[in-house]
Amino acid sequence: MANIKSQIKRNRQNERRRLRNKAARSEIKTRIKTSIRLAETEGAGDETSVAALQSAVRKLDKAASKGIIHKNQAANRKSRLMRRIAKLNAES
Repeated sequence: MANIKSQIKRNRQNERRRLRNKAARSEIKTRIKTSIRLAETEGAGDETSVAALQSAVRKLDKAASKGIIHKNQAANRKSRLMRRIAKLNAES
């Protein structure tokens, strides 16, 4: 446990940020899973699956802009998601 006042405050800030980042990363994973599931069941061209895909991409971009994930990591995840949904669309 820290004795220095500024370090105690820094620890509190880090904990709050860790929890906020954890929630954001969890939300990203949920949005990606939802968009894949909708593309599999309803087809990739359906308006609900398109909206889910846009939502997932928006969350990834926002997380990258806030520094929760690296911008290249966001780009890689978007690329993988788009490829996977395009493959599902081609199979349908």
